Amino acid sequence: MDKSSGKENKITITNDKGRLSKDEIERMVSDAEKYKKEDESQRDRISAKNSLESYCFNMKTTINDEKLADKIDADDKKKITDAIEEALKWMETNQLAEKDEFEHKLKEVEKICSPVMTKLYGGAGGAGGMPSGFPGAAGGPQPGAGGSAGPTIEEVD
Repeated sequence: MDKSSGKENKITITNDKGRLSKDEIERMVSDAEKYKKEDESQRDRISAKNSLESYCFNMKTTINDEKLADKIDADDKKKITDAIEEALKWMETNQLAEKDEFEHKLKEVEKICSPVMTKLYGGAGGAGGMPSGFPGAAGGPQPGAGGSAGPTIEEVD
């Protein structure tokens, strides 16, 4: 208020310069919610891709392990190597494949590798290691001589 003239003006000062408007904020929040599902499916797809790639490289490491080299048949080693190489080439040409496609390819590779790994670790006579491709990890206890066809079942009174 001006004391000499008696005039009064009201001024509201806001600091909106460089800030987002309320509408812009609401739009950004709704966009984030809208894309949440897409982000989750993308994360799942990448996780499936990483699982396949990790399995392939673990199997490659396992079959090339010097400690196991004499225990893997040459035919089995070639079968696994071919399956791994085929899967890795498939991944290079199908970078944008869906989660289901990566999971299906992983099952195909596992179907080839698992019987060989089971034979390798099951008939190794107590050798350490896990069929999932981590050589040197502690295997489960091996009852009796290593060549048994199945678990030993004893009845206890």
